[in-house]
Amino acid sequence: MAGNFDLKDYRKRMDGALSSLRTEFTGLRTGRAHTALLDNITVSAYGSETPLNQVASVSVPESRMLLVSVWDKTQVAAVDKALRTSSLGLNPIMDGQTLRIPMPPLTEDRRRDLTKVAGQYSENAKIAVRNVRRDAMDTLKKAEKSGDMSEDEQKAHIGDVQKATDAVIEEIESTLETKSAEIMQV
Repeated sequence: MAGNFDLKDYRKRMDGALSSLRTEFTGLRTGRAHTALLDNITVSAYGSETPLNQVASVSVPESRMLLVSVWDKTQVAAVDKALRTSSLGLNPIMDGQTLRIPMPPLTEDRRRDLTKVAGQYSENAKIAVRNVRRDAMDTLKKAEKSGDMSEDEQKAHIGDVQKATDAVIEEIESTLETKSAEIMQV
């Protein structure tokens, strides 16, 4: 089993948690308009929850404005409702099949709230990384217990798993610091 233990697989899973965190961070507002802000919005359309990008196109005509062009005019009200009820605090203006979304400047309280949300996202990513570490440790313990791996090999692999875990968690913290600074900029 010593030959079957592949740290790369576990590292890839840890990096997946980091990648997921970065994707979640794109949905947090920083005061500037960008299309990724609406990536997590789902619309009640055609009898199910549908991602916004499957019922409309999103563009950024200017730095503080998003433009959502709904393809099916029967879905405009559903898109408007989804945008208004999202946690982003948006107030779209209907213009036919187009919704204009002005991006109001963030208040200090809203910035603090967004920083807390970013902290929650990063904590979830750390938990995911720790779960991967636990899986790797369990695999190593089973391999040593069954005699497929020597105790020395197990200890060496445990050290490698911990180093990988520490590196990814450090990267998560660095990403959080960067995002928090971006949110708090005035």
